[in-house]
Amino acid sequence: MKVFKFGGASVKDAEAVKNVFRILAKYPGEDLIVVFSAMGKTTNALEKVADSWYSKSPSIKELQDDVFSFHLKIASDLGLENFRITPVMKQLEGALEEEPPHFYDQAYDRIVSFGELISTDLISQYLAKQGFDHCLLDCRSLIKTDNTYRNANIDWQETKAMVKEGFQKHRDCKVYITQGFIGSSLDGIPVTLGREGSDFSAAILAWAVDSSEVVIWKDVPGVLNADPRYFPNTIKLTSMSYRDAIELAYYGASVIHPKTIQPLKSKNIPLKVKSFYNPDDDGTIITDIANYTEIEDSIPCFITKSDQLLISISPKDFSFIAEGNLHYIFGQLSALDIHINMMQLSAISFSIVVDEDKRKIEKLFKILDNEYSVRYNMDLQLFTIKYYNQRIIDEITNGREIYLEQKSRNTVQLVIGN
Repeated sequence: MKVFKFGGASVKDAEAVKNVFRILAKYPGEDLIVVFSAMGKTTNALEKVADSWYSKSPSIKELQDDVFSFHLKIASDLGLENFRITPVMKQLEGALEEEPPHFYDQAYDRIVSFGELISTDLISQYLAKQGFDHCLLDCRSLIKTDNTYRNANIDWQETKAMVKEGFQKHRDCKVYITQGFIGSSLDGIPVTLGREGSDFSAAILAWAVDSSEVVIWKDVPGVLNADPRYFPNTIKLTSMSYRDAIELAYYGASVIHPKTIQPLKSKNIPLKVKSFYNPDDDGTIITDIANYTEIEDSIPCFITKSDQLLISISPKDFSFIAEGNLHYIFGQLSALDIHINMMQLSAISFSIVVDEDKRKIEKLFKILDNEYSVRYNMDLQLFTIKYYNQRIIDEITNGREIYLEQKSRNTVQLVIGN
């Protein structure tokens, strides 16, 4: 069985959905699990809905209607005359009429998870209209997690059991369609797996069914050595190792979710990244088979993260930043789910680079204020370059101020002002 994953860009409008059908039609008779993200920028739109619900803003109805109108337009363009306000949409309406949970992250997961549910509902109806046999499954009944909202941890054995049970109910089915990004806790509360988590969903399901391969369909020809939005003349990597892939994903390469590789590597399941514009092209294969042990000829790879915040933390009593202080600081970062993109330690100062997230950062500063002095710089860029040289560093910096620099044998990270 193969697992396919289609992201938001691959189902952003009616023509994109038709293209998905054309791709699936190329695999007649094959056993497939097809994982879909929310359509286009729906997740961003539902984040605004969740914010309005939690803050009880009067704009919530307008924001909800925008989400509905977007999907109804796609349905109309696909010729789905009977696609109106669906049961899934009515569930969203009902949720928004209730009191939001006390914790924002739980409210976020409750609302934002509807993006994938509406997406698969619409796509399933279109595929059925085309005579494409499939079964639509609710991934909340398959992927089981803890209650860490917005970044849930997988209960692997329970998930495997639920996947087996769910597929057994539809054992005559050849193609299963389900949602990425979402699951539910053991007590049935909706959770999400982190932004762009649909890749991870595909890997989880592949692990659970011992898939022969996972294919992530993207709007690029494969894994590129840089983001084409920032770098001209990018190079497609035809193959790479799990190790290089997980490092690039960890540093922020947008083509693969950071958690995707581990479950695939544990069962040696190949991962392919292919273009949904040119589905017959080879794309990039990620595996540990001989000849795929490192990035081809050590081609330099560039990862860019914008909207970065450099925070320097120093004890007010002028004590050393030692194990006790670090233990406390890391504990607060973990509790607030703040991911460190880069860090550097000196005798009396600990510097970290994180994504700008006003809600989380304000909480962190408030917690640290009693015992630590905190300084910060905003609106920075973080460049990570794997297989670098000095010429490349000079081209990237180009006279701009370097706030922080860190080098290892193969990788350099640079925090640079805009």
